[in-house]
Order: sequence, then C-alpha cells, then structure tokens
Amino acid sequence: MNSNPTLQRGVTQLLRAWADGDQCALEHLTTLVYEELHSLARRHMSWENEGHTLQATALIHEVYLRLVDFESVRWQDRAHFFAVCSRLMRRILIDFARSRGSLKRGGKERKLALEEGLVVPADIPTQLLALEEALTKLAQDRPRMSKVVEMRFFGGLKNKEIAEVLKVSPDTVMRDWNLARAWLLREMDTR
Repeated sequence: MNSNPTLQRGVTQLLRAWADGDQCALEHLTTLVYEELHSLARRHMSWENEGHTLQATALIHEVYLRLVDFESVRWQDRAHFFAVCSRLMRRILIDFARSRGSLKRGGKERKLALEEGLVVPADIPTQLLALEEALTKLAQDRPRMSKVVEMRFFGGLKNKEIAEVLKVSPDTVMRDWNLARAWLLREMDTR
C-alpha cells in the first residue's frame, strides 16, 4: 500500500467528500487508487486456478459496482477503504466459486502460505472456501482477530494501518495476528 502521507490524506479527504454525496470525489478517488486496487485484485486472483474466467480488472469493476451502493459508510481513512475493498474482493471470489460448483475435490495442488507457518493446501478454490469457513468460525468468537487476518492476509495492510482501522494499538494487532494464525493453522489441519 502506498505510504505517501500526502496521497493518504488526499484519499481520505476524497472518501469523506464522496460519503457526503460528492460524485466528482468518487471519480478522482478512482483515479488515485486504481493501481493499488489492481495490485490488490491481482493478489486475490493469484490464489485462483489458472484460466479463471474472472480477471483482476473485472474484479475491480465488480468491487466498484458494489462500492457505489455503500452510501451509508462513513469512511475513516484510506486503510479502511482498502480493507473494505479487499473484503469485497474476497466475497466476490467466494460467491463466484460457490456459484460455479467449486466444492468438488481434485485438481492440481499448490501451497498458499499465510506467513510464518499457516499453509493452506490450495485445491483452489475449494481450499479458499475452507479458509473462508474457518475465518467465519473465528469471526463468531473473535471478530477482531478475523478482521486482522482479512486485512493483513487478503488486503496486504500493515499492522499500523490495521490498527488505525480497528482503533487499537499495533501491538494488539500483532497479538491478534499471532493467535488467529495459530487458531487457523489448527482449524485447517483438522480438515
């Protein structure tokens, strides 16, 4: 994610103007964040099988269509925006996988590493769905931990950015990450 403070402030100001109903702000925002959204979409798409019919650009457009309906969201800052976009991308891909009947087993496997120990065997998208189920279970008991995983693993946000979105300290984010990673590792090993 871009760490330029001037750009970050500009994105935050545009988000707030958009939330206040300024449609021109949305156009300017789209121009400013497109490359980062494209990188985020490529990251999400890298977990999908080769030949997936949905491409990164189409994923961004689907997110955009869903964002336009987010009229009631009070955007905190750019980190919050990218966390929401990442979550939407994940949701779109999971919905797409479910609609394509992706619960079948088989296919080539590759490893999907969730940093430092958690490896999801990737019968993608089946294992992505399994990870989604594990995250859903985690969210029931520990919603903040689930959000930390979403933002860090799927969204590529740094601990400081996650801390800003969740309004906690970076140390709390790190503790949540470590506990969630261990919990997910155990949960995924039982499948």
